[in-house]
Amino acid sequence: MGGDLEVGDVWRWAAGLEEVHERFVHRFQRSEPRESALAYIRGLVSSLERKNAWTVAERAGHDRPDRLQRLLNTCDWDADEVRDDVREFVIEHLGDRQAVLVVDDTGFLKKGVRSAGVQRQYTGTAGRVENSQVGTFLAYATDTGHTLIDRELYLPASWTDDRERCRAAAVPDEVAFATKIEHAKAVIERALAARVPFAWLTADEAYGQVKGLRYWLEQRGVFHVLATRRTDTVVTASHMDHPVDELVAGLPRQAWKRRSCGRGTHGERVYDWARAPIRPWREEGVEHWVLARRSITDPTEIAYYVCFAPEGTTLNTLLAVAGRRWTIEECFQTAKNECGLDHYQVRKYHAWYRHITLAMAAHAYLTTVRAEELKKRGSKPGEQLLVPLSLPEIRRLTAHLTARLLPPVAHVLYWSHWRRRAQHRARISHYKRRGHSP
Repeated sequence: MGGDLEVGDVWRWAAGLEEVHERFVHRFQRSEPRESALAYIRGLVSSLERKNAWTVAERAGHDRPDRLQRLLNTCDWDADEVRDDVREFVIEHLGDRQAVLVVDDTGFLKKGVRSAGVQRQYTGTAGRVENSQVGTFLAYATDTGHTLIDRELYLPASWTDDRERCRAAAVPDEVAFATKIEHAKAVIERALAARVPFAWLTADEAYGQVKGLRYWLEQRGVFHVLATRRTDTVVTASHMDHPVDELVAGLPRQAWKRRSCGRGTHGERVYDWARAPIRPWREEGVEHWVLARRSITDPTEIAYYVCFAPEGTTLNTLLAVAGRRWTIEECFQTAKNECGLDHYQVRKYHAWYRHITLAMAAHAYLTTVRAEELKKRGSKPGEQLLVPLSLPEIRRLTAHLTARLLPPVAHVLYWSHWRRRAQHRARISHYKRRGHSP
């Protein structure tokens, strides 16, 4: 019936979701949060249009969202411990010594002013300044899959300078202002401490242009290919501060090689690539390069990278690492669209970490299922007639076959009544805060 897939395959996937839950179930001391965590993750990979405590509770058969709200806000559990468990699960299934770590931040558009870290700030999610929260993330990318393994919530100085406002959002007093660069260092440091197997790190120019971060990575022996600005300067044999664009402009025509840096949604991502050595006093065993990526349709469109690499690293290796940077963008997209990464309705600092961590667990589950299925089915006859299984397709199939039976009409009507009553109370409170009569 299912062609290359059988119903039993999808039931096996559903059992895998419980396997992820089993990894961190011991972090909960009581049965209610244990059960609520599994219900929440199931809701995150369900077919719900919006995935928050209200909608997930209704789907789970609860009579109100209180249990799931307690899971996020008041239950006693440590989201960082669960994060570590999720990371171990990812490494067990995707671990590869040639893996690439990817750092980037993403925005979460929000209304109001009381959610921890929210303010009007630039976010790439909207491509402009919007009222939002911003999180810094670390992704783990291999040939078989990529997923998120760490996160930090950015608190602007407007928040950390106002401790009363922080306390109202449950931000601990010891949490001080930290830049996104400092958050990047924190998530990388945790990966190093946990002995996560990887060979490279990459990031966009918001991180790569910071020389202090590049030096910090070199001190720790982290090989990297970091995007940077065209005006960034490097050291060459003839200049102490040589702009990278001028260095690349001086390369001969034969230095440029047309290569693909990996497959994208529209096929191979083909560019012209070239590199130039920097730092003439090379350390033993390592090399420093400026890497350039030029559009084949518009030769004036050039991107630049600063590279710290093992001696003997080829151009093909450097451009392949640079191409991994897009994997974290795909992680953000699928985690938001398929796992409700940005669907939360929480205000507290620790509640943000809890929701994000459980969404990361759901995304890790989908990623590992896809990796295992592609490995198993990639060489089957006739497989070339089908596009490979995607995360959205795996989530869709799992959601349909593991959905609860159609709820009784009385349950549906009860939730309609409960929602409208809660919305009425919220409207009255809103009027009172604004000094209006209901």
